[in-house]
Amino acid sequence: MNKVIGSAREACADIPDGATLLSGGFGLCGIPEHCIAALRELGQKNLSVVSNNCGVDDFGLGILLRNRQIAKMLSSYVGENKEFERQYLSGELEVELCPQGTLAERLRAGGAGIPAFYTPTGAGTMVSDGGLPLRYASDGSVAKASPKKETREFDGRLYVLEHAITGDFGLVKAWKGDRFGNLVYRHTAMNFNPMIATAAKVTIAEVEELVEVGELRPEHIHTPGIFVKRIFKGPSYEKRIERRMTRKA
Repeated sequence: MNKVIGSAREACADIPDGATLLSGGFGLCGIPEHCIAALRELGQKNLSVVSNNCGVDDFGLGILLRNRQIAKMLSSYVGENKEFERQYLSGELEVELCPQGTLAERLRAGGAGIPAFYTPTGAGTMVSDGGLPLRYASDGSVAKASPKKETREFDGRLYVLEHAITGDFGLVKAWKGDRFGNLVYRHTAMNFNPMIATAAKVTIAEVEELVEVGELRPEHIHTPGIFVKRIFKGPSYEKRIERRMTRKA
């Protein structure tokens, strides 16, 4: 029952090359920054990563991208990372773009054992009709495009069938956790972390505070420990802001 691991490096050491990783966070909020840093040190290659975005050039998943460790990315937003853009347009990176709500629901479905679902989001567009560039060739032509998806009409409205997402390893970041793996998220770190924790074969959680069993009130627990295989306390958290916006006095 004691799932505590000594460090991020130890927790991520058995992730193999070519693994499919689900990584929590939204922008730079609630990202598993110590797991990402450990992967950078360990050097796993050809990773397929599912995350809302790919960090920024020098932080978050962006450091794995810059180190050529990510071969495929499934995201909903990629606008803050110039290296991401360069690798995608040059044909070095395969990218599947997915509407943000659909991405969250595909992960939730994966954790719930639902193989697929219909949604109106993207129906009648290139999301359903296919043709979105997944990978470019070096000359700028489209080397691989997204396939056409199944659609169906319900009550006069068109819906597209979206398949659930699961992964080999899930990397999540929580505010508090106990040695059984029970997790509590704080504020906007509730974004993709709860769904990812349920959708992976092995979920690794890093927390700001590691507390004794019984200190977390049952009604406050967001992710039950049954979904978590490993947990460790991060030594510190940078908690960067992607783009600080202020107003003049």
